[in-house]
Amino acid sequence: MAIVKGSDKYNQIIGNVRFYEKNNGTLVELEIKGLPNRNKNNIFGFHIHEFGVCNVSNEKGAFMDAGSHFDLEENKHPNHTGDLPSIYSNSGYSYMRFYTNRFKPNDVIGKSVIIHNMSDDFKTDPSGNSGERIACGVIKKYNNK
Repeated sequence: MAIVKGSDKYNQIIGNVRFYEKNNGTLVELEIKGLPNRNKNNIFGFHIHEFGVCNVSNEKGAFMDAGSHFDLEENKHPNHTGDLPSIYSNSGYSYMRFYTNRFKPNDVIGKSVIIHNMSDDFKTDPSGNSGERIACGVIKKYNNK
C-alpha cells in the first residue's frame, strides 16, 4: 500500500492506494481526497514511478526524485508497466478500483505512485504530457497483523 500526500503547493491532497494480488495480476484500489477542483478538467494522470522516493524539495520540482515511469521491459508510453488509468475527481474526491495484469504487488514494493496535475494523453512519450507531479506515496508491504 502507499499513503499518498500532496506537495507543499497541494498539501490538501491525502489518500491511499492498495494493491491486491488477483488472477495472476493486481487489483488496485485508490481513495484520494483534496484533489484540485477545477471547472473542466478534473482528470489526473496516475503512474507508478521507478523509485520509492517522495522528496518534496528538488530543484527540478516536487517528487522528481521518484524517477521515470516504472517499467519491467523497454516499453514506450502508454505501455510502461507503471502506466495506470487516469484518476477522475468528483469535487476533489476520487475512489476507484481496477485490475491490471502488467505487474503483481511484489513487483512494485519500493516504487512510488505519483498523481500528476493534468490528464494523461496516453500517447506522448515518456509521461503522457500529464504535467506537474502534485502528490506521491511510497509503496510498502502492508501487514495488518
